Amino acid sequence: MTLLPRNPPNNEVPSLGRRQVMNLLTFGAVTGVALGALYPLGRLFLPARKPGSTGGSLALDEVGNPIMASGWLASHPTGDRSLVQGLKGDPTYLIVEGEDAIGAIGLNAICTHLGCVVPWNSGENKFICPCHGSQYNPEGAVVRGPAPLPLAMAHVAVEGERVQLSAWWETDPRTGEKPWWS
Repeated sequence: MTLLPRNPPNNEVPSLGRRQVMNLLTFGAVTGVALGALYPLGRLFLPARKPGSTGGSLALDEVGNPIMASGWLASHPTGDRSLVQGLKGDPTYLIVEGEDAIGAIGLNAICTHLGCVVPWNSGENKFICPCHGSQYNPEGAVVRGPAPLPLAMAHVAVEGERVQLSAWWETDPRTGEKPWWS
């Protein structure tokens, strides 16, 4: 039985520098392939956005069509509060402020007590929850409980003919505090 020498016959041992370079190249190749495969999967979980958009969403009618500002204003009188599909598909009130103006603030119609949709009662000029009687003034502030918090707000902007809703991050003007929904 012959024993093999511990070192190769010409005593060549790869240097540590070359080994590190090969490890780095191998790691880079494997990482690149893994990230390339995971990128489409990650994009699947992010909402689609138009290039150059502000991160909001279009206000949609009850069947999912984008709302056109001129059509909305023609069919809704001044002071009207009507529901649209807003951010994350939540029902949101658009408020008509004049013959040619949609208000800059939209109100989420989800009651902060138990999550019911709160209808607008034009006779009493407030939102009244049918589940447990919570009431909100025309700006969405709590008038009567058991709801603990005001209705969530959203920015409303008209871009061309389309009505765009975006998240409200500023101070809540009704309470002077940081918004609870952000």
